[in-house]
Amino acid sequence: MDYEVCPVDELPPGTMRLVPAGSITVGVYNVNGTLCALEDRCSHDDGPLVEGDWEPDAGVVVCPRHGSRFDICSGKALTLPAYVPVDTFPVRVEDGVVLVDVS
Repeated sequence: MDYEVCPVDELPPGTMRLVPAGSITVGVYNVNGTLCALEDRCSHDDGPLVEGDWEPDAGVVVCPRHGSRFDICSGKALTLPAYVPVDTFPVRVEDGVVLVDVS
């Protein structure tokens, strides 16, 4: 199922949008011009990733609870205590609008 994020010009490189998507919440990031989306849930303790810092140039988000780092575009856990990846979702632009598919 597709969820509308925002017009593409409202998500320039280095920005992020949080999107309620049914039973989950998704962070949609513009990482150096590439749109990536991952579930707003740390795989270590279910903490909200979007409340943490993120490094736009590196494409990394940092969990605010225990400091686990995740690759935004692949969801891969980069540091402990997390070791399980976070779910990622396809993002596309259609008619100037960013959409995320969480099906």
